[in-house]
Amino acid sequence: MKTRAQKEIELKAAEVLLKDSNALAFADFTKVTAEDLRRFRREVKSAGGDFLVIKKRLLNVLLKQKGIDFDARQFKSAVGTVFVESDLEHVSGPIYKFFSNLGDAADKPARALSVQKILGGYDLKSKTAVDHAGMVMLGQLPPREVALAQLLRMFIAPVQAFMYLVNEKAKRSSS
Repeated sequence: MKTRAQKEIELKAAEVLLKDSNALAFADFTKVTAEDLRRFRREVKSAGGDFLVIKKRLLNVLLKQKGIDFDARQFKSAVGTVFVESDLEHVSGPIYKFFSNLGDAADKPARALSVQKILGGYDLKSKTAVDHAGMVMLGQLPPREVALAQLLRMFIAPVQAFMYLVNEKAKRSSS
């Protein structure tokens, strides 16, 4: 059991992280090995976030102090909080990738259960909560550059098809 002083130190650390954050993501870390947890911290850090395990009650106190209307006690399991400096979209991909690769690659039900550990998120700028399904959907989206390349390909495809037809018609008429 933590003392009041330890809880205050933990609350201050979370307050510093929240001050620089634009979004929060929540994940269940139960039955995740210590090595996997360290790997998760590194992946989240490289995506521009910080992972902190804080009691739900202390997290609620912190959020209430900052005027954020969100109740972390809605989650049944232990909650780890990812404090995100950029948007929620930037960190949801690495979170999804980590949890989808957590289970055995051949065991699809175990992998599906691992993805269930993504609990949700909260966008601090728009003050909206994101549920599990929304976080998984955001995590499955391709990176911005890939999405733009796919969109460009969709615009170019009809022009390429037309140019192919014109080229073939020119070959036939010259023969």
